[in-house]
Amino acid sequence: MEYSLDIFTRNPETVLSRLAENCRARRLEKGYSRRTLSELTGVPAPTIEHFERTGKISLESFCRLAIEFDYYDELVSLLGKSKYTTGKELEAINKNKNRKKGR
Repeated sequence: MEYSLDIFTRNPETVLSRLAENCRARRLEKGYSRRTLSELTGVPAPTIEHFERTGKISLESFCRLAIEFDYYDELVSLLGKSKYTTGKELEAINKNKNRKKGR
């Protein structure tokens, strides 16, 4: 499922909704019931149902689901690379690479 996000749909609610849809699709592809997925991941079945219905889930539970569906590498690399669009942004990123504290 390929999505194109325009400026009006780039919001957390849209992302969460699409993640929930994708998770449900992967569950059904594997032929898992919510109960089976719960047993495999340790995420309670009602939590899986709530996620598929509302898109809301803890990050830890989401990671457990994603790992079960073999998306470990994608999760780990999600924020691994810096994104920039201008030379000034690249300069600022490179300048901040050696920072030790969050200030």
